[in-house]
Amino acid sequence: MIPNPDFLSGLNPQQIQAVTAPPGHILVLAGPGSGKTRVLTHRIAYLITQYHLPPANIMAVTFTNKAARVMENRVETLLGEKPRDIWLGTFHALCARILRHEAQHLPFSSKFVIYDEDDQQSLVKAALRELNIDEKMFKPASIHNAISQAKNNMQTPEDLSSRTYREEVVLRVYRRYQELLRMNNALDFDDLLNEAVNLFEKNQSVREHYSRRFGEILVDEFQDTNTAQYQLLRHLTVCNNSLFVVGDEDQSIYRWRGADYHNVLAFEQDFPDFQKILLEQNYRSTQTVLDAARAVIDRNINRTPKRLFSDNGKGEAITLFEALDDKMEADYVADTIRQNIKVHKWKGSQVAVMYRTNAQSRLLEEAFLHANLPYRLVGAQRFYGRREVKDIIAYLRLIFNPSDEVSLTRVINVPPRGIGDRTVAGLQAHAHELNVSAGDVLADLGRQGQASAHFPAFSGRSALNLADFGANLNAWREAAAGGMPLTRLFDRILEDTVYQEYIDDDTEEGHQRWENVLELGKIAAEYDDRGLEDFLERLALVSDQDTLADDVEAPTLLTLHAAKGLEFPIVFITGLDDGLLPHSRSLEDPEEMAEERRLLYVGLTRAKERVYLTRADRRNQYGGYADSAPSRFLKDIPSNTLLHQGLVSSTRAGHTSVERRVHSYADWGTPAPNYGSFRPAPRIEKPTVEQRYPANCRVRHEVWGEGLVVKSVLEDGDETVDVFFDSVGFKRLAASLARLEIIKT
Repeated sequence: MIPNPDFLSGLNPQQIQAVTAPPGHILVLAGPGSGKTRVLTHRIAYLITQYHLPPANIMAVTFTNKAARVMENRVETLLGEKPRDIWLGTFHALCARILRHEAQHLPFSSKFVIYDEDDQQSLVKAALRELNIDEKMFKPASIHNAISQAKNNMQTPEDLSSRTYREEVVLRVYRRYQELLRMNNALDFDDLLNEAVNLFEKNQSVREHYSRRFGEILVDEFQDTNTAQYQLLRHLTVCNNSLFVVGDEDQSIYRWRGADYHNVLAFEQDFPDFQKILLEQNYRSTQTVLDAARAVIDRNINRTPKRLFSDNGKGEAITLFEALDDKMEADYVADTIRQNIKVHKWKGSQVAVMYRTNAQSRLLEEAFLHANLPYRLVGAQRFYGRREVKDIIAYLRLIFNPSDEVSLTRVINVPPRGIGDRTVAGLQAHAHELNVSAGDVLADLGRQGQASAHFPAFSGRSALNLADFGANLNAWREAAAGGMPLTRLFDRILEDTVYQEYIDDDTEEGHQRWENVLELGKIAAEYDDRGLEDFLERLALVSDQDTLADDVEAPTLLTLHAAKGLEFPIVFITGLDDGLLPHSRSLEDPEEMAEERRLLYVGLTRAKERVYLTRADRRNQYGGYADSAPSRFLKDIPSNTLLHQGLVSSTRAGHTSVERRVHSYADWGTPAPNYGSFRPAPRIEKPTVEQRYPANCRVRHEVWGEGLVVKSVLEDGDETVDVFFDSVGFKRLAASLARLEIIKT
């Protein structure tokens, strides 16, 4: 078959080889920035136009909704029209679609709701309470994590054994958690995958139906698949379909949530007739960035080496700044960005600041505030996690699925309608005794009022309040079943509950919360033609990256894990100290250490033009300072790619050509930030100090405002001050760094 030369124009030889490969089992190992999305979209268009494969026979799987939208838009551009009936989306979204279609084979109805992380935690807490297990001893988040890990390995409660008391608690909670999910006609994210796999394992006709339907299955980010996702693909290819997977073992960074890059090796073993294609030309970064990244990742084993090259030129050297302490490190990042925005006309949106753990953002945020520099924080409370947004979503979920007791518990008294916790507990107990859902009891009370057989189970006032709420729920459900557009249903809920009056208390916060509700209404308007089911599914499967705005003119602060799939002209990677990157938990585990190395590799290769690496000689830990050693990964980066700044220890950093010194900012054309009394010195001396902040004196901090000194101790050549601030409470500070001002009284 002769390809259309115009269709393939602009692709490099390796990309053309991948796009035009005959149907079969194809493994494309794509280096960062090598155009894997371009290959996937051109492959889909090629199959449709050259092989005349109907779009309905193609399944394309991604890991985020944002990536799915990008892929869909690009395919539409290539074809000149939207490919109808193609199955394109995330693993979770496509599994949800299959489960709704095949609900007659499953122990739950097609009206199931998908519980997000908050809902899952609520269910774990409910299970702990029912089992009389102390939440203080067994944290719900930890128990839920153990349950999720078991599900990632496709282990049911029956598959687990307990050797310790904690394992016994996990097993008991896991069992009750699953029972509660079934009672609520709900699934969590892990269930979406596992139930689809179980469906295919137990029902051969269903498995073969989908396997025959999808002649071509394409998978993005294959290295991030977990056990369930790989098993799902194996089931979908029982009819020897064409399986086209694109990934990169070097960018597998989600082991902690079940991702297993060994699936790349499993692919080679399970499909011995596979064809391997390497994408090595990088279209994103400079060669200097690629050389540094390759030097880091080449130390890992169990991988296919890739020769990354770029036509973007050599580019700027990578800046390595070594600070005296973590406060100076954060100040350097903020000041460097502020100065370059002012002098070199950087745009804030061009800059990303990355770190290993969320806790590292605190000092950075303070430094940005002090520098009067705006920023956006990825991983902060998401739009869909805000209280008012979750309230309205809970109402809509309850309309869709009356058995959803998590949503019912959330809104049964929001806004307040005289239904207290005791009444709710009584409602649930009464329903469970009758082996029906609390929603069923409410519906009957709403229809029949005092004539309901359930009415005598409650006190008169409580029964009337429950009946009123049940009547509202019945009216909304009837409206939805009658075809009322989603936007009208949305508005009716707000009107019937007088929600604006409840939430907007004429304060700035109240106004913002009401604006969030209106913003949710705008999103609902996009689903007027598609309906409530699709709307709720979209909300349940949305991720942090999906909500990252593209038009905010401010630097982005985010973890290295959250940076996957993104790119920025300028990247700062902070905290390059042993114990942070690599993380202390990885130091004794070779697999964990390999993933830490991949994490740095991913961070480096997000950069288009410039990279700044920062570290600190000492870090504040629990109120005191501890020395820190440079990351062992720094030794792997070629010295000719680095420009040293700040406090540089040549021997500790693994370089022998430079002394310990401070570099001049004039060397690179940027005004020097003011770092106070910092001077180059062969060692950090611990001078004798005098007490400046006695107990009971009032002080002012530039960020936290006024506070009272509770205690002051002279230690390690500095004064450590315990202050109770009016705004944030207790803080322990090093006086030399805190810049406290004594308030005269």
